[in-house]
Amino acid sequence: MIPRTRIRNIGISAHIDSGKTTLSERILFYTGRIHAIEEVRGGGKGATMDFMPEEKLHGITITSAATTCQWHDTQINLIDTPGHVDFTIEVERALRVLDGAVMVLCAVAGVQSQSITVDRQMKRYRVPRLAFINKMDRTGADPFRVVQGIRDRLQLNAVLLQYPIGSEDQFQGVIDLVEMTADYFEGENGENWVKKPIPEPLRDEAQQARDKLLDTLSLYSESMTGMLLAGEEIPKELIWQTIRQATLSLEFTPVLVGSAFKNKGVQNLLDAVALYLPSPIDREVVKTAESVSVYPNPDDPLVALAFKLTLESFGQLIYTRIYSGTLKPGDIVYNSRTEQRVQIGRLVRMHANKREEVKVAVAGDIVALLGVDCASGDTFCSGEPLVSLEKMFVPEPVITLAITPKKQEDSDRLSKALNRFQREDPTFRLSIDPESGATLISGMGELHLEIYLERIQREYNAEVFVGTPAVAYRETIRQQATFDYRFKKQSGGPGQYAHITGWIEPTDEPFVFENQVVGGAIPKEYIPACEKGFREAMQSGQLEGYPVTGVKVVLDGGSYHPIDSSELAFRSASHQAIEGAIAKAKPYILEPIMLVEVETPHEFMGRVQGDLSSRRALLLGSETMQGYTVIRAEVPLARMFGYSTELRSLTSGMATFSMEFGCYRQS
Repeated sequence: MIPRTRIRNIGISAHIDSGKTTLSERILFYTGRIHAIEEVRGGGKGATMDFMPEEKLHGITITSAATTCQWHDTQINLIDTPGHVDFTIEVERALRVLDGAVMVLCAVAGVQSQSITVDRQMKRYRVPRLAFINKMDRTGADPFRVVQGIRDRLQLNAVLLQYPIGSEDQFQGVIDLVEMTADYFEGENGENWVKKPIPEPLRDEAQQARDKLLDTLSLYSESMTGMLLAGEEIPKELIWQTIRQATLSLEFTPVLVGSAFKNKGVQNLLDAVALYLPSPIDREVVKTAESVSVYPNPDDPLVALAFKLTLESFGQLIYTRIYSGTLKPGDIVYNSRTEQRVQIGRLVRMHANKREEVKVAVAGDIVALLGVDCASGDTFCSGEPLVSLEKMFVPEPVITLAITPKKQEDSDRLSKALNRFQREDPTFRLSIDPESGATLISGMGELHLEIYLERIQREYNAEVFVGTPAVAYRETIRQQATFDYRFKKQSGGPGQYAHITGWIEPTDEPFVFENQVVGGAIPKEYIPACEKGFREAMQSGQLEGYPVTGVKVVLDGGSYHPIDSSELAFRSASHQAIEGAIAKAKPYILEPIMLVEVETPHEFMGRVQGDLSSRRALLLGSETMQGYTVIRAEVPLARMFGYSTELRSLTSGMATFSMEFGCYRQS
């Protein structure tokens, strides 16, 4: 068994089209996991990690895919995540369970909108990362500008560990600033990693870059500072150790450069993953929802998180991270959410959509369980006390479509598909329109729902009518309002009685409930029913029936009847009390605002800005690069439907754009 110090659980994340999947394909090739390189858009079988038909069709990653490979004496458990913001939940749940990450950036475009989202997710889960500046062979490649962008826009202490040998079509290799060698990649697929002396014209520039690196690292090592002041040569082992310590403490971001498509620089990145990213035992101790510390010890009680599930023809496949303890087929464990005993059947290690049987999994491993009934986010434990790992952040959907089956025989198949998708994807929501009775599906964007509609037809052979997209508006309140509501019902038999008092007020959280009842004015067993009634009332607002958000409810008193009071009575009272309070609290409607980034040739800049302004955009600024301009703006989602077609028309098909949810704002 490989020592846990030599295991790396890492993810590859980036903005769409930065080359993540191309990089993953090279990593699998150089580690011997595959024996032929396939391209994302190159015909053939397609990239290993993009195995869904929709991924091959659209040329993008839709679901995160896991695999395991070996680089020298290090086992790398790798998850390739989507770059498109519509599938951000895949990045979210991957980073929730990973120890380290590689952030891929385009050498031309640099830090883009989804790069900022990925950075925010990495910071949320305190994931140490390396940055890899890809596409050094592209026209306009400038790694120094990208590094400055990382420092300015992501507020990271990013420093190059390498100096490029040429760029654009003259990109030949990299200079390793630690070992001070020139690295070239020869052979048909760059598999021959050759180290040579640094070319004479680049020696001064490489030395200056090394001095800058050592100067930055000296802030984290007293011994390095002393050696620099004494003019001594710094041993490479000390440099490696200092980079690793500063990276693990999130104070330093090592930056490497290369071109995955041209097979240059990937082996250096693999070395950096092994040298600088954490093993499972290097990560911070995991805290549970009960503030219990979980240590990555195979001999401790089991604590494991089911972070993703997919429904296959043979049953449910559960992607699971083992945080503590050991797991074997046949073990009896507890699901802390349901408090039910679960027997573990088969354990497998995933390689994209292929499986390899595993006899034992220990703390630090990422495996998949077969045939276990649970939900995404559940915690498995081996016994008392039952603990729950903290839930991952799930963004709210921003767009809704109404769908109806074309034929009666499509109804059952559609129902199966929608129930499966809802279980697999926490950002895919299902509801019924109370007026029309139509099925409503909600998601993170047009592409998100488009992919699911394609899957309904391909996987379930069901045809549907699709309504026009609708924006997921919200309602909220401006001010505090009190409630004092008495619920009484008498109908011959036992009556119903509940009385509650309190107030509501605006808050930054979606919903907050606070119980301030003292002296037994309301028995404790009725408090959860009150909270349930409050939450139910939030499902439909007073203005247009949109869900209500940003409300804090404080329950501070009331009364009860020893015979006529019940959970149902307090739930009904709470629901009706809040409806009345919201009406008094000056409710108003919120609309989703999207962060939009348009990349356009200079000559179309005026047209694009004018069109954005006509869509009620707030222009945030622009950045001029070689040959094109990047325009950033905040635009209401309601004005962005069909924008891709309009942008192509405005710019002769030469501009591209990306869009992600920013915030809710008064409409």
